[in-house]
Amino acid sequence: MPHYTRRELLGFFAGAAASAAAGEPPPNILYMMADDHAAHAISVYGSKINHTPNIDRIANQGIRLTNCFCTNSICTPSRASILTGQYSNKNGVYTLNDAIDPNRDNVAKQMQQAGYQTAMIGKWHLKTDPTGFDYWNILPGQGVYYDPTFLTVAGKKKYEGYCTDLIGDFSIDWLKQRDRKKPFFLMSHHKAPHRPWQPAPKYKHLFDGETIPEPDNLYDHDEGRSRSVAETKMKVGENMTETDLKTAIPKDLQGDALRKWAYQLYIKDYLRCIQSVDDNVGRVLDYLDAEGLASSTVVIYTSDQGFFLGDHGLFDKRLMYEESLRMPFLMRYPKEIKAGSVNRDIILNIDFAPTFLDYAQRAVPAAMQGRSFRHNVEEHTPKNWRTAMYYRYWMHNDNDHHVPAHYGIRTERWKLIYYYNQPLGMTGSFPNNMPAEWEFFDMKNDPREMHNLYSDPKHAQLIQHLKQQMAKLQHEAGDKPVD
Repeated sequence: MPHYTRRELLGFFAGAAASAAAGEPPPNILYMMADDHAAHAISVYGSKINHTPNIDRIANQGIRLTNCFCTNSICTPSRASILTGQYSNKNGVYTLNDAIDPNRDNVAKQMQQAGYQTAMIGKWHLKTDPTGFDYWNILPGQGVYYDPTFLTVAGKKKYEGYCTDLIGDFSIDWLKQRDRKKPFFLMSHHKAPHRPWQPAPKYKHLFDGETIPEPDNLYDHDEGRSRSVAETKMKVGENMTETDLKTAIPKDLQGDALRKWAYQLYIKDYLRCIQSVDDNVGRVLDYLDAEGLASSTVVIYTSDQGFFLGDHGLFDKRLMYEESLRMPFLMRYPKEIKAGSVNRDIILNIDFAPTFLDYAQRAVPAAMQGRSFRHNVEEHTPKNWRTAMYYRYWMHNDNDHHVPAHYGIRTERWKLIYYYNQPLGMTGSFPNNMPAEWEFFDMKNDPREMHNLYSDPKHAQLIQHLKQQMAKLQHEAGDKPVD
């Protein structure tokens, strides 16, 4: 059960009662989510590599969350946590191999019971058909960028065009055909900018002739850090394919030279995909403006997790390092949220569902582990709001990435990670029978996580305290430690 204070509960019910008594309808909720869109590829987050004017509109007219984190940085588990308000160990979706139980309660079912019409459009990626949605039109699995097939309750249909534009079309079409007597809850999920980063034809030559700035740790080689992290197969250049880079890889390029060459090809296609996402966010926002819905709609833009953009020399996600852990989260609701505001509280993806239900004037089910952050974005953070978060990545048989199983704690300043290296449902360690390892970072003085301080004796007492705090968070999440 989320940890609400008595004052919060009374305030929630009093607010809902007051709104109902005043005849004020609950707001519409438009939830737009990309796949693998790192916060540092959004200009309002200070990106040095691209501009996202339409996505920025949401923040400029609302709020930007700077410490929004996922609890398991991989597509399927994060999506399950967003829907259920639960950690992976509770909702049963640990890895990409797991399907969400269609009989499990989720936020869409709760929104239906609150009187909302519900729709899911775009990337679903949870193996079973969506439940709780009055309408759904989804990509099968990962889907494809060009001329994709979509699934509905009526069956499959292939469309000509670019996937991101089609998802924008379908989202606007559903909004046009909705029941205007009811509030709506629309989840509009883009495939982009997921690997293999295939841009729309009109953007294939965007950034040609330009040199995209490199991250300052592109040539990081993991000195002083976990051996199991060094063994991951997510290195720019070295672990990329010709499909990723859209060209043959020169056989004479190796090491840093290969990384430098591949980075430009990778990052340009990644950013080209984001350009189409930004365009379609703008189209949907323009529709809300034209229909007079902007003031009565909670608008959100986020991603299912972060992504490495050459940071530490990596691409992909999964690790607990900041670029993978942090989710961009921009939110607009003019009636309650001050334009241009910023929130630095620790917000988790398990908090999304309780927040939606808060706006829908519906009590949060006891099974949901997250907590509404509605007061936080109104600049009234509850006094007992969390100051630390728990993260866990479950390794499975993955020949492509070799990311170690790990869990950890992140506070406002410190991060402690335990790489226990044991695959889910298996015994032994992987890869290469590596022993368990620890990493410890000072996020204030080392925000790029380059210096592992775990063996520094002056931090021994603090580390012990963090281990105890992590055990407490793990227990509260209903999870168990690994010996």
